[in-house]
Amino acid sequence: MTAALVEWMAPDDLWRLFQRVVPPAPVRPQGGGHRRRGDREVLAAIIFVATSGCTWNQLPPGFGLSGVTAFRRFTEWTEARVWAKLHRLVLDELGARGELDWSWCAIDSVSVRALKGQLTGPNTTDRGKKGSKIHLLVDRSGLPLSVGISAANLHDSQALIPLVRGIPPIRSRRGPRRRRPGKLYGDKGYDYRHLRRWLASRGIRHRLARKGIESSRRLGRHRWVVERTVSWLSGCRRLHRRYERKPEHFLAFTAIAATLICHRRLTK
Repeated sequence: MTAALVEWMAPDDLWRLFQRVVPPAPVRPQGGGHRRRGDREVLAAIIFVATSGCTWNQLPPGFGLSGVTAFRRFTEWTEARVWAKLHRLVLDELGARGELDWSWCAIDSVSVRALKGQLTGPNTTDRGKKGSKIHLLVDRSGLPLSVGISAANLHDSQALIPLVRGIPPIRSRRGPRRRRPGKLYGDKGYDYRHLRRWLASRGIRHRLARKGIESSRRLGRHRWVVERTVSWLSGCRRLHRRYERKPEHFLAFTAIAATLICHRRLTK
């Protein structure tokens, strides 16, 4: 059961990519101690926690390791930025196959309730209760190119520049790596002159809805793409509510969810 469960949660193609970014296991100079659990088993356990939303202590025994071991390795890999590297590697594979559509991208955010931790704040859409916000920038087909987190009371406009800058240089089927969309769509929360100037200075055309002038209905013809990706994120049940005290752990789960969304396109 253990082998089948591990292969299901961490399939061969994802495991091969993960091996390229995971740091080597630390060496014990004096030897002794318990045998270190295999990286694939731990990766499968972490993905199970991310998708099921269970706590570390509720990890099923079928993975052959304890929740403490899985959490310790999760922390170790988060500090090594493994999840961001894995997301970029999957994007590289998609770009090399021509699966990314750079003609236009869309940006949006979603708020989740937070129980504790840094980067939390009163959520204006949830009666002022403490929460965090996930920011997304997706390509035309809805694949997340850049993700970020913030307190729930951070204005969406403050996340645009970091998200655009956060797009890694991604391989293309032909030509050099690419990291800039041809056009960027956003709702009225991004309607600021300095953002339009900043995008234009980088050769990115913009279609940001203007307050008091344009109806949000027409923009919905493009925004539904990023809203669909938000619903895809809900498949990672660990993101329904923030339990992580450290913001880097919550960002890690967000990166894992983005990686799984992109990896599904690879396996089609």
